[in-house]
Amino acid sequence: MARTKRKANHLNPPETLEAGAAKQRIYRAGGYARLSVEDSGKPGADTIESQKGLIEDYIENQADMEFCGMYCDNGQTGVNFDRPGFEKLMQDVRAGKIDCIVVKDLSRFGRNYRETGNYLERIFPFLDVRFVALADSFDTLTAERTGDGYIVPLKNIINEVYSRDISRKTGTALAVRQRRGEFIGSWAAYGYKKCADDPHRIEPDAETAPVVREIFHMRSQGMSYRKIARELNGRGIPAPSRYHYLKGDTKCARYADVVWQMNVVKQMLSNKVYIGHMVQGRKYESFYEGKKQRVLPETEWTVVYNTHEPVVDESVFSAVQKMAEEQRAAYQERLGKYDALGHTPGILKKLVYCADCGRRLTRYKSVTCSGKKKTYFYMCPKHAEDPGACPKKYMPEDSLLEILWDTLKIQIEQAGEMSGEIKNIRASAGQADADAALEREAAAAAQELKRAQMLYDGLYPVYAVDRALTEHEYMQMRREYRVRIEQAEKALEIIEEKKKERAARMEQNLWLEACAPFSSETGITEEMAHALISRVEVSADNSITVRLRWQDEYRMLADFLESEKGVAL
Repeated sequence: MARTKRKANHLNPPETLEAGAAKQRIYRAGGYARLSVEDSGKPGADTIESQKGLIEDYIENQADMEFCGMYCDNGQTGVNFDRPGFEKLMQDVRAGKIDCIVVKDLSRFGRNYRETGNYLERIFPFLDVRFVALADSFDTLTAERTGDGYIVPLKNIINEVYSRDISRKTGTALAVRQRRGEFIGSWAAYGYKKCADDPHRIEPDAETAPVVREIFHMRSQGMSYRKIARELNGRGIPAPSRYHYLKGDTKCARYADVVWQMNVVKQMLSNKVYIGHMVQGRKYESFYEGKKQRVLPETEWTVVYNTHEPVVDESVFSAVQKMAEEQRAAYQERLGKYDALGHTPGILKKLVYCADCGRRLTRYKSVTCSGKKKTYFYMCPKHAEDPGACPKKYMPEDSLLEILWDTLKIQIEQAGEMSGEIKNIRASAGQADADAALEREAAAAAQELKRAQMLYDGLYPVYAVDRALTEHEYMQMRREYRVRIEQAEKALEIIEEKKKERAARMEQNLWLEACAPFSSETGITEEMAHALISRVEVSADNSITVRLRWQDEYRMLADFLESEKGVAL
């Protein structure tokens, strides 16, 4: 929570200032805190809260700073800048809300020396942003800068080399532990917990192991993955990640309301950890090799047998695996069965959402009439996982496309009509006179610029060679011509902005440009949908809310035409 501090009134500055005194700039300061691993909150460790406290205390005690916000990335690597908290900070910087960034030290800001140096040397100076790293005693306001830039980025080279070295050494050590069958994860698999006397060993968890056994039992009785998830949610049993959140193993808020899902149940039912075998290394990434995380095939997993007490009988586990294999075989057999009906691509990909829970609706295919007819429809995945969590949605794709086409057809027709109005305005005598007047202004400003530039360029020879001017006259005339040049350049900029503004209000209007390619279409297309629609929301009663793109530009054009022609649109 932001602290209160002295208020700086920017609207009503003091009425009197001492003669010659310069008004001190008050920086709008934003703090930035980051941890590579999720904040454990352990005493003595570097935590997000300790970083925030240090930064806020510093800003509070600076007469030229005003605290305007704290931005955090908990559990985010410092080797790149693809972090949500940092991106929000830069959005506010570009919006003018923040013009000073304070961090605990450079390593919290970033460990990639190239990108960090780019921010310090180029981006922040361009945006007029002050940067302060407290532990490094670095402040761009006072730091010495050589022809090669700040010396401080050298520390980031050390940070990056250190990160790569640690990555290599840690990765090698962890791989050895994996091959020995030692547990190296943060959380034990659901149903287990780390042994109190050895965190590299696991043992059954008295709270969750019975739930795992029941999941295997339900599946062995023929219950589907989805039905098992619904049963667990209906009984209020916390899903694995929510269980860890409630136990305090993690403070990450995104786990607070997670529910059981079909895929989680499916993965659990195939995990050999439940019959006493340690399975690790499903994913691989290597910072020092520059390799991003990827999922490995099962043949490359590290499996060590009989490392801990099983919670599921092996016969039950085998029966469940046999059911899964039969299900996969049946699925493979069905593949291609209805290929003769053809495939209709979904043109509304990533556009259709649930109005209640906000999740993207899933597109399903249904084959009816004894395999002779196929249809598509949209349903809410959250309702499928837990019917009580979100009302049911069922929207046939044909009906949805018809509604959307009716909506977009009106937009496209309006665009055609408004384009015609613009052509009439452009052809009118009044518009021609206005355009001509603007061109005359531009020509006059260009002529003045050329003349002032010529006089400015010829001034020095008159002074230095011809000796026709005194130094005082030369300096005075030089200033006058420089002012005339700047005034002429500014006049040309203003005229150019007027031209751009007129074009943006008329034929170069973004809404018109978006609608123009579809003027001859007779139905909705994928390109049209994504160009003109930003979001479609389906409610429980199957009512549709369509959010269109470029509506500010449409309104601006409609207002302009109404003012020019008296045409209400």
